[in-house]
Amino acid sequence: MKAKYFFGSFIMAVLGATITLLVYTRYIEKDAQVISHDSSSVDVQNARAILTSFQMQEGQVDFTYAAEQTVHAVVHVHTKKMMGGYAQNPIMEWFYGDRYSSKPREVSGYGSGVIISADGYIITNNHVIDDADEVEVKLNDNRTFQAKVVGKDPSTDIALLKVQVDNLPYVKYGDSEQLKLGEWVLAVGNPFNLTSTVTAGIVSAKGRSLNLLEGDYRIESFIQTDAALNMGNSGGALVNTKGLLVGITSAILSPSGAYAGNSFAIPITIVRKVVDDLREYGEVQRAIIGVNIRDINSDDADKYNLDKVKGIMITGTVENGSAREAGLKANDIIIGFDEMPVNTTAELQEQVGKHRPGDKAKVTYIRNGKESTVNVILKNVAGDTNVVTAQTGTDIVFGARLSGLSSSDKQSFDVDYGVKVTEVNDGKFRDLGIRKGYIILNVNGKKVYSPGDVRKFSNNESALKSIGGVQSDGTIFSYQFGN
Repeated sequence: MKAKYFFGSFIMAVLGATITLLVYTRYIEKDAQVISHDSSSVDVQNARAILTSFQMQEGQVDFTYAAEQTVHAVVHVHTKKMMGGYAQNPIMEWFYGDRYSSKPREVSGYGSGVIISADGYIITNNHVIDDADEVEVKLNDNRTFQAKVVGKDPSTDIALLKVQVDNLPYVKYGDSEQLKLGEWVLAVGNPFNLTSTVTAGIVSAKGRSLNLLEGDYRIESFIQTDAALNMGNSGGALVNTKGLLVGITSAILSPSGAYAGNSFAIPITIVRKVVDDLREYGEVQRAIIGVNIRDINSDDADKYNLDKVKGIMITGTVENGSAREAGLKANDIIIGFDEMPVNTTAELQEQVGKHRPGDKAKVTYIRNGKESTVNVILKNVAGDTNVVTAQTGTDIVFGARLSGLSSSDKQSFDVDYGVKVTEVNDGKFRDLGIRKGYIILNVNGKKVYSPGDVRKFSNNESALKSIGGVQSDGTIFSYQFGN
């Protein structure tokens, strides 16, 4: 009886194992092969997840190609300038010697630059080379060259350098307007003098205005990223995953002066136009509409029955300016420029900054609740459409080239207004003994804040009764010429 029971149990076990093996080999194992090789049989949501994951691993978060295309075209910029050399306390110096004076000393600065052509043109920030007596660039292969400053534009914080060497690696231009929020970007530069440093992040925002730059015609429409930048990154490259240049790294926002999660770059759409102008004319051909503007707020949206809080309010128009001639008025709300939507003053400045005087542009605006479009012929700061060259620039007065004061100038000379003499050629100022580095504070008894003020207060260079300011050694100068 026991033998019969044992034999029956054995038969049942063998039969169960056979059935299990048959089911596994025909169904379960076959289904596993289908998931591995044929995604068409997988649930659609799962299939998309697998595909996205695969693409990211293969391209979007792999920066090796972009880094390789960029790192050899980013240079280390080293500047030198002499500072000091004026008496701290003339009375104490008279009695106790020069230990109470500040002797001239050499000050070094560092930054980054981006090679944009094989024949040696390099983009950097204006604040990197501003006031420098010497500019030197070091390539990624450790070769060092003296660089010439071709031109600079404080209004966009861009400067163009040139080194005498050929066959250099360079970065090709991309299109910053095509950047999307969340898109990966790469920053390449020289933070803390650590050459060829690469960091990555995403585009956090576009069209940021930080009020960092000075002057009436400043253009700020920064690309914000979370790619790490630090001191020395200024003037470096911001590239997309294809290794194309989409911005020039320029600033960080930080309570400590070190990277704190946000960094900013100048869009290449602005940079490219400025660089082209500097190469061709030596001066930026700055186009303006001739309006005073501000951003729309929620009160404006309610008052003017706007569906969204967006656009730029015209608060006034300039006499003989492009806007007034085209029929634009105060309280018109600009919402588009050349068929590009503009929601903030920064975005409008970016679009206008791509143009030159004489260009025609379409301005879309809202007046009395009605949307309209008008053609505008853009002008330059002098109110015409002429080309401005290095010789005819509006910042050249009495034979001297003048510029607005930088933050370091204001701190060094303890002033909060004035203009700086950056170059002296034949003319009235040279005859008076005014030299490069002087700060002009007043003309004909009036304070000056811009080069245009010097021209205006001297009645377009026809009358100069008095002039005063600070010499480069810190001493005051003042000239009176009678009535």
